[in-house]
Order: sequence, then structure tokens, then C-alpha cells
Amino acid sequence: MADGTTLMVSVGSYLPERVMTNHDLAEMVDTSDEWIRQRTGIAQRHIVAEGQKTSDLARHAAERALEHCGLTGSDIDLIIVATSTPDDTFPSTATKVQHQIGATTAIAFDVQAVCAGFVYALDVADAMLSAGRGRRALVIGAESFSKILNWEDRSTCVLFGDGAGAVLLERCEAVDDFGILASRLHADGAHRDILYVDGGPSSSGTVGHVRMEGNKVFRHAVEKLSSVMDEVLAAADMTVDQVDWLVPHQANIRIIEGMQKKMGLSDERVVKTVHHHANTSAASIPLALAAAVGDGRVRNGQILAFEAIGGGLVWGAALVRYGRPNGQ
Repeated sequence: MADGTTLMVSVGSYLPERVMTNHDLAEMVDTSDEWIRQRTGIAQRHIVAEGQKTSDLARHAAERALEHCGLTGSDIDLIIVATSTPDDTFPSTATKVQHQIGATTAIAFDVQAVCAGFVYALDVADAMLSAGRGRRALVIGAESFSKILNWEDRSTCVLFGDGAGAVLLERCEAVDDFGILASRLHADGAHRDILYVDGGPSSSGTVGHVRMEGNKVFRHAVEKLSSVMDEVLAAADMTVDQVDWLVPHQANIRIIEGMQKKMGLSDERVVKTVHHHANTSAASIPLALAAAVGDGRVRNGQILAFEAIGGGLVWGAALVRYGRPNGQ
């Protein structure tokens, strides 16, 4: 194992230009702005343009993360894209991004853990950098969920949106209490049928659509996210009082507020973007982080708590002290 610390030094994001409001949806299915807001907290979502692919979203987010810290693709050793909506069955979306940004020597692959994809990819990247497999990594969450929605099913089509967020990780000499402090991941395939897509290459040979039993997902979400957050805090030998910001998966305002209540956090310590982005699956945490870094809420040296749960079921959490020591 290589000595050192994995820092999170930059973030970038990208949202497609097209915005679909709740009022737009009400013209397509039997729903209303009030119904959607009350049950989900969502006001709008961004939708990919015709011909726009997940790799395009990922590339834009990656380029912005690189730009913010003055680097280029040639400085990157590892690219992991967390996505459930890749451009193709193969090759990976990550290899497309690698080529597009000129990261010619970077290892590149995708991680499929649905809405928990970002925390899964973050843990994998940290492990690889810790093992000496490079110095810098891009971890990208990117989704075109609009491509796998049944736009006649009001129980699912109102929930999701498209977008991408990226973080840049850098391995440096060991720094106490900085960078990625702890992470914990879990899976339980027994609950596959409460959230899945009814298609795939080896089953139906089709792309399929999202299917979800929302009430069951909600019950699992608050319980499992609360438990894994306790685990990751214990692993880092920290308490909730030391967390500056909860940056949760932006699935549903009720799940976010349920976690907020469990952790005893005020509104001023929780990043909420679900109203603007809807559920962008693996992209939602880095999108929320990018928004909070961009408007100055998240500052260098602050402790961030990430958590997410997705189809599988899979779930996880991570604690990160953002930025560089002394803001260097």
C-alpha cells in the first residue's frame, strides 16, 4: 500500500439546457405541480437534448472539475464513471470520457451501483490511489435517466432528471484529518424487485423502464442510510456535531428530511437541490456538492457527509474533509 491521503480538491458539474417543469409534466400525464412538490419536493428537472449522450454530460463535468484546479486530461491517472445509463452496452462510458479529455494514459471503467454509484466509485478510486495505482482520479456520476423512463407512468417519470457531476481526487503525503476519512458500502440483492429496470441484454434484449415500489423504497432508505451513517462516523471516530454539511443523494425531500431528523441537523447544514435537479441517480451527490461549492456554502477544510441508496439494493456513506490543507 502507498502511504498518503486522498484529497478531494475540485468539483465540476453539467446540466442539459432543456428544463422540464412540473407544469410541463402535467400536460403529459395525470399529475400536478402541487402533487409532485408535496410528495417529492421536486419543481423541475433537466432533460438531455436529442442526440446528447451520458458521455457528453460526463465530459463537460470532468472538464469543469479540471479547469477549476488548473489541470488537463493528461494529468489524470484514473477515471471512474458511475452510471446506470451508459451510452452503449460496451465500451464503458469512462473510456469515451478518457478519449474526449485527452487522458491517454488513464485507467478507465464504469461502476454500476445506480443511485449509490457515486459513493461506490469514490471508495473504489480511494482504494486504487491508496494502492499506488496513480496520483489523480476523476470520479464522475453521470446519468440520462430520461432514456429509461416510461413517460406514461406518473409514479416514476416525475422523479428523475439528467445531469453529471465530477470530483477530482489527488493522492498526496499523509495529512491528518483531511481528504477521504472513511467510507462504508453495503448491498442486499433480496430487495431487487422494489426498484429495478425491466430490461437488459441477457434478459429481454431491450433497454426497459424504471419500476419502483416507492413506499417500500422509502422505508428501506431512511433505515439503511441512518445505519450506514452511524457506521462511517464510528469508523472516522467522529460525531454528527463535527459534520459541517450533509450532502445526500437527492432522491426525495422526504428521505432527505428523514435523514436530517435522524442526524439532528438544521436546514443550514444540509445541501438540498432535489427541487432543481430531481433525482439524477449517481449524479445527484456531485451535482449537489458542485452547487454548494459554487455558491460558497461548502468551503475548504469543511467536513462533508455523503450518503445514498439505490436499486439492488445498494447503499453507502462517506466522510470527506474537502479541499487542501491550508487551502493550498
